[in-house]
Amino acid sequence: MSAPVFILAVASCQNDKQNKTMEPPVAEKIPHELIENGDTPRIDNYYWMRLSDEQKNAKTPDEQTQKVLAYLHAEDDYTNAVLKHTEDFQQKLFDEITGRIKQNDESVPYLDNGYYYYSRYEEGKEYPVFCRKKGSLEADEEVMLNANNLAAGHSFFSVGRLSVSPDNKLLAFGIDTIGRRRYVIYFKDLTSGKLLSDEIPNTTGSASWANDNKTVFYTRKNKETLRAERILRHKLESQAKNDPEVFYEADETFSTGVFRTKSGRYLMIYSSQTLSTEYRYLDADHPDGEFRVIQPREKDLEYNVDHFGDYFYILTNADGAKNFKLVRTPVNKTGKSHWKEVLPYADSVYITGFEIFKKYLVLSERIRGLTQMQVIPWKDGESYFIPFEEETYVAHPSVNKAFDTDVLRFSYSSLTTPNTVYDFNMSTRERILMKQDEVLGGYDPSQYEAKRFFATAEDGTKVPISLVYKKGLKLDGNNPALISGYGSYGYPRDPYFSSVRLSLLDRGFVYAIAHIRGGGEMGRSWYEDGKLLKKKNTFTDFISCSEYLIDRQYTSPDKLFAQGGSAGGLLMGAVVNMRPDLYKGVIAAVPFVDVVTTMLDESIPLTTFEYDEWGNPHEKKYYDYMLSYSPYDNVKAQDYPNMLVTTGYWDSQVQYWEPAKWVAKLRAMKTDNNLLLLHINWDAGHGGVSGRFRRYKETAMEYAFVFDLIGIGE
Repeated sequence: MSAPVFILAVASCQNDKQNKTMEPPVAEKIPHELIENGDTPRIDNYYWMRLSDEQKNAKTPDEQTQKVLAYLHAEDDYTNAVLKHTEDFQQKLFDEITGRIKQNDESVPYLDNGYYYYSRYEEGKEYPVFCRKKGSLEADEEVMLNANNLAAGHSFFSVGRLSVSPDNKLLAFGIDTIGRRRYVIYFKDLTSGKLLSDEIPNTTGSASWANDNKTVFYTRKNKETLRAERILRHKLESQAKNDPEVFYEADETFSTGVFRTKSGRYLMIYSSQTLSTEYRYLDADHPDGEFRVIQPREKDLEYNVDHFGDYFYILTNADGAKNFKLVRTPVNKTGKSHWKEVLPYADSVYITGFEIFKKYLVLSERIRGLTQMQVIPWKDGESYFIPFEEETYVAHPSVNKAFDTDVLRFSYSSLTTPNTVYDFNMSTRERILMKQDEVLGGYDPSQYEAKRFFATAEDGTKVPISLVYKKGLKLDGNNPALISGYGSYGYPRDPYFSSVRLSLLDRGFVYAIAHIRGGGEMGRSWYEDGKLLKKKNTFTDFISCSEYLIDRQYTSPDKLFAQGGSAGGLLMGAVVNMRPDLYKGVIAAVPFVDVVTTMLDESIPLTTFEYDEWGNPHEKKYYDYMLSYSPYDNVKAQDYPNMLVTTGYWDSQVQYWEPAKWVAKLRAMKTDNNLLLLHINWDAGHGGVSGRFRRYKETAMEYAFVFDLIGIGE
């Protein structure tokens, strides 16, 4: 291959104003034909940017790797040069954001098997310290794991799920030091403080203990696709390479995992995809036994399982219960024919989860998009909902390990209320405040206002919008605004509190969340109306929400910004192709923008078990539909908003080359002089850099990008 051509006039920049007009890098075009379904070949001029893991990890980079790295560094250097005049402002924003965070902080302890568990942060440290106390909060603190010590020397660090053995003596935990979400599981003797020799590589980061205190079950990933595909059994003081496989998920559209029930009596293996689940169970007292299927998988049958007494309790969509119902079945008669209703299906209520106690059942529900918790006594008394007063909020059960208790612990938050943990007595209905996150610097929630509205979509559907702003706002169209959205996988985008957001609100911004179809806010139908061959509803809903803000004079197109990440980055890519005129600027974080090419490549992580989300492009009807909205394939010669695109070089969810190719194509085709910047996290994966404070460096850069475009410099 010939050397890439990059134009990067960094050396010629003499002042800040020139930084904004300097020439961006121009990527070489090398036509690559892609053919599917007998269609006209698609020409991808930037296919060459893709590197394999082997190329990325090679000690000596080959010619292609050097070429790709040269382009990526040129883009990163260009972004840094263009934003150089904002560096002092970025630092001010970073200090402002992190200055609101309590340095010495501690979670609310919870009791489990005789110990109170909690985590805490120490001043100036990036990672948590995981601790416990035996029997009483007055007991001496035992430090189980200090993540700061383990993170030393690593540019990226992530701890997987911590799991303590039933006898409280051993700790299993996972560590990822790259960002690809491939964890090594380690074991620690909590009595001596020493690490055991056992190490288990290439896992999802968690281990589930059997009751013998020496056997764990864990999930191994496919090394190429990173699909969680195998469950293995490991006995301490043995070699992980000899661990027997107890389950292999052969269907490439499914992934698998393992956990212990809340009761501790059973180990559960689950297999799941978008439209189907299957569970297997094993008595935790007999780890060498065989797992038995609860209900064989069926297309469009989903269910989740927990255990209490002589029954498995199952949340399911069986028999047309689209928004789910609760059933139970004897532990020795688990097939669907034995399922008996505990709570019947109600079309207006979307049941998202349940928590079992000895005397109570607690349901997590969504009604008209708002989260609710319903308390139902098993025997005497009427059911009731825990009341919440705010117009828009989010509430859900927290850590509830105990069965024989009247106390439910839950978390509550809103756009104006910091995350708050309550202990709620289900018998007396008394609510005790355990902790509210402290916002340093004198935050006063009464100075802010949160609202919930409904925009009307193209087809007449009412789409919720949550928004927050500082009181005194004038509805004259002159306010800057940032609207965000996601709208995929049935994941809700809830109106939670963020102290980071205050840096926007205190500078006059309106912040809005578009609860668009494809998410799970309004029930299962809301999700299904924004996926597969209805995916474009996600994009048009977001456009309708943006237009609502403009029409109601909250903002105007020359002051409206949009933001989304991952599948929300796909949303950003589609929206700027469809209605670039609505936005002054757009932030697309780790965006999934090359939809067709990625979904055709089964070697790429996440592809095969996402067919039920996007469609299988090997089928022409899905291929054609995906091609009609794929952001990369629909870039055209038109004006685009100012755009900041971010990616992680080690991203396992959306490979770095997707946003890189997208930016290169946009540069070649767009007809405006607006900014187009690509920022690369070289030491991070899909979730960005690790650490409690470091992540806000990127947030400060994004905010400075937005503020600079409308003349805010302090």
